[in-house]
Amino acid sequence: MGKTHERIDGRLRTFIEDQPLFFTATAPLSGDGTINLSPKGLRGSWAVLDDRTVAYLDFAGSNAETVAHLRENGRITLMWCAFTGPPNIVRVHGRGEPVFRDDPRWVELAGHFPDIDTSQHGLRAIIVVRAELIRDTCGYAVPFMTYDSDRDLHARRFAREDDASLDAYFAGKDHVATSIDGLPGLPLPLPPTPVS
Repeated sequence: MGKTHERIDGRLRTFIEDQPLFFTATAPLSGDGTINLSPKGLRGSWAVLDDRTVAYLDFAGSNAETVAHLRENGRITLMWCAFTGPPNIVRVHGRGEPVFRDDPRWVELAGHFPDIDTSQHGLRAIIVVRAELIRDTCGYAVPFMTYDSDRDLHARRFAREDDASLDAYFAGKDHVATSIDGLPGLPLPLPPTPVS
């Protein structure tokens, strides 16, 4: 049923890149801390960088739990499910880090997402995940569901923001600079968006 893979390549890579949705799971070190599970959509906002590394764009939102957990301990699991075609679930367990706008790697990493106009989504970080365990399982119980299109609501909401107004938006949210459990989240004020 399940198989462990050494690398993200071939059909595994194709499967990951073809999905319209995936999920992230993180947790703080504290045993009574809040576990975070988030859906991630928008085709083209994740990429396989090499056979052990994936990355995705972290857009504006009302919290920053994933960023906070990664800053504290780096643990993350990504999961893709087949909702069409043959059943399949792929999980990448690994160590992740948020790369912020003032990081020298930003421009090169942003180049891996050519189909996304990042100015429309309030891009605040690029999450880079190095795989420690890569597994696929059957997914027999995952239902068939159709993908119609990406929603345009996020782009419509954040396209009107510039760096200053986006920073003010984040500063006004309770769980962006600090997580639900009080961990450091997104470093504010935001550095300016680098020019590529």
